[in-house]
Amino acid sequence: MNVIDSIVTQSARIAAVRRDIHAHPELCFEEVRTADVVAQKLSEWGLPIHRGLGKTGVVATVLGRDGGASGRAIGLRADMDALPMQEFNTFAHASQHQGKMHACGHDGHTAMLLAAAQHFSRQRDFDGTVYLIFQPAEEGGGGARVMIEDGLFERFPMQAVFGMHNWPGMPMGSFAVSPGPVMASTSEFRITIHGKGGHAALPHTGIDPVLIACQMVQAFQTIISRNKKPVDAGVISVTMMHAGEASNVIPDRCELRGTARSFTTGVLDLIEKRMQQVAEHCCAAHDARCTFEFVRKYPPTVNSAAEAHFARKVMAGIVGEEQVLVQEPTMGAEDFAYMLLAKPGAYCFIGNGDGAHREMGHGGGPCTLHNPSYDFNDALIPLGATYWVKLAEEWLAQPVA
Repeated sequence: MNVIDSIVTQSARIAAVRRDIHAHPELCFEEVRTADVVAQKLSEWGLPIHRGLGKTGVVATVLGRDGGASGRAIGLRADMDALPMQEFNTFAHASQHQGKMHACGHDGHTAMLLAAAQHFSRQRDFDGTVYLIFQPAEEGGGGARVMIEDGLFERFPMQAVFGMHNWPGMPMGSFAVSPGPVMASTSEFRITIHGKGGHAALPHTGIDPVLIACQMVQAFQTIISRNKKPVDAGVISVTMMHAGEASNVIPDRCELRGTARSFTTGVLDLIEKRMQQVAEHCCAAHDARCTFEFVRKYPPTVNSAAEAHFARKVMAGIVGEEQVLVQEPTMGAEDFAYMLLAKPGAYCFIGNGDGAHREMGHGGGPCTLHNPSYDFNDALIPLGATYWVKLAEEWLAQPVA
């Protein structure tokens, strides 16, 4: 691997910062301490910062050797927030906050961008400007959208923006990037079925909302298997069902909640329309009624072709062509999608390995995202930071169109 020596030299210090952030996880829009750590390091390295976009966001400006006179600018983004879940790990840097954990590696994403920032503070081998975006609230809060609404791209005008996520199961030392949709849109639904309660021994006297709910859940899957084209991806998952208080009582209502995913607006429109029709008609068939709520959250994450191909070229120069993989689209969602709606760019994966990097004291589960036994692989820090540096330098070195 062709990593930058000075970044490797400092990687242990950056890893210590990463572990400190891991030990003090903060949820969306609560990343006050994390933002303080980031801002302190950036200021220590002499980089001007702006705070407050997206409530707790931090943006650093790195001017090239021309003082930014070329007008060319690129944005590099890392997310900072943790998840509301209990950590199973017991190693020294495990979460110190009950019910909060860096189970998605945002601590590592922040560390990789900090390592790049430290390098930029010492060596600015480019003309133009690099904006380092430390974003809050990726995990459901839409922090990218809020930063944009707060004027991110007006205050820091850039021609392209790039993001990166660690990917467990991908070999350490590999990247993946592809043009087009790489992560799905996410929507949430809540359906309340209103039946008629009664004695469980006399079901004919009531209208059982639990029975209706069971039929509804099964019928939703026919939308995926029989309504949309087989080549179009889509997911409907009912993840919560709430009803009843006693074993001998038919409740008068049942609530279903869950998520729907797709890569295109057309498929999402179909899912929403058909779900509402299925819900209402399932209820009508049993003389019940329902309320149907469908909230669209993150749009699909779609890489622009030119920027994805450019990122692939940069990666190949670092790890070799054979270690730059095809980025298989995933039904997970990512609010970097909002940035890609506003600017050209690409969102890539960096291999986090199979979990063998974890120290004694890790939980018994796999090292997968959103798992209580997860931990970021610190060996990625110099590799990810090298990618950020090379990407910015080579992108800004392109001739102006």
